[in-house]
Amino acid sequence: MLSAEVNEMLTRVGPGTPMGELMRRYWHPVATCQELKKNPVKAVRILGESLTLYRDRQGRLGLIGERCPHRGVNLCRGIPENEGLRCPYHGWMFDGTGQCIDQPCEDPDAKFKDKIKLPSYPVQELGGLIWAYLGPQPAPLLPRWDLFVHDNAFRQIGTTVVPCNWLQCQENSVDTVHVEWCHGRVGMYALERKGITDPRQFERFERIGRKHTKIDFKVTEFGIQKLRLREGEDEATAEGWITGHPLVFPNYVRVGQLGYSEFQIRVPMDDTHTWHLGYQIYLPGSAVKVPEQDPVPCYEVPIEDLPDFVLGQDLMCWTAQGPLFDRSTENLGRSDRGLVLFRKMLMEQIKIVQQGGDPMNTFRDPEKNKYIDLSLEDYGDLSEYRKGSVYYMNVGNLSPVLAELDALMVAGAEAAKARAKAKQN
Repeated sequence: MLSAEVNEMLTRVGPGTPMGELMRRYWHPVATCQELKKNPVKAVRILGESLTLYRDRQGRLGLIGERCPHRGVNLCRGIPENEGLRCPYHGWMFDGTGQCIDQPCEDPDAKFKDKIKLPSYPVQELGGLIWAYLGPQPAPLLPRWDLFVHDNAFRQIGTTVVPCNWLQCQENSVDTVHVEWCHGRVGMYALERKGITDPRQFERFERIGRKHTKIDFKVTEFGIQKLRLREGEDEATAEGWITGHPLVFPNYVRVGQLGYSEFQIRVPMDDTHTWHLGYQIYLPGSAVKVPEQDPVPCYEVPIEDLPDFVLGQDLMCWTAQGPLFDRSTENLGRSDRGLVLFRKMLMEQIKIVQQGGDPMNTFRDPEKNKYIDLSLEDYGDLSEYRKGSVYYMNVGNLSPVLAELDALMVAGAEAAKARAKAKQN
């Protein structure tokens, strides 16, 4: 268990807190590009701060304070113009630096507007997401993790505002054995309760629910590599034991299945709310041309009481721990050593920041940031893809583009089979 004091240190993310200062050393997604295409202004809550994100009529992004300093109107109701965002109440306009650049009801010769400035933060676009950096300057580079920049990939993003602390979500990434129960057993129970008889659903949860015979955790340059061996597997050939998959410090985990990979990103909005993103890419192979996506399709993933899909089961358990779990009351076992390792890593990185250093996964060399490749277990040859398999992945059938995805993956599988046949001949 943790002391109450350490639990506070690892969970509180507001300005000036140890964890808040660590998290401010990283770029975080604050919106999807699809959101700003539907509405160019969005209210943002991140790391305990309330802000306004907007795209002006020249296409430039700005992230500035929440309210107009004139009469306190929330700028999420503002009007984007060529040079910035205009308050709807009296027309004050602010550029991307937060500077007031126009006060139409004031004397045009006065210098009043020059004295008015809102907080502002840098924003960038990458991979269908809009990212913000709230830390000290100079800002590190926005990391080009492989999934965000992979060529010929079909992307989709599922999002959820989770009413609990970010650490409850991220600790799940090193709580290996929860898979047997939270997914295997809960999945079977949900199918039973809902009267679902689809054999592929049962097959999936039976496979997920196999007992772990070994687990291990290796510290890497990017975080922690998770290794697992299940009943019926040979440790000499089991990819989950040989390679595994990574927790990317501080708030990602990388998972996957045949033909696709996923980042689960846990963005701390404040102490009791997390913006969860399931960022998926599907790879049908070089023989299949993936259509351009503008924007990347996004959809909401709900929190359910009896979920029959994997991510829904995680969401259910995280929220069932309460808004902010008191770890001074927990009783850890040997299977929880991944949590202990991750908490130790958090405390070590907090100390590095307090001493004025750059924590893990802050990148400043452009040469090392062109394409950051992460090790992940091999899920098999694409030729093994079965039609309809996308309907049984982490978010069930929630995606609005499943038919298109399935068609791409089937085409990729057929191309892979044709290549294999040609080699034989």
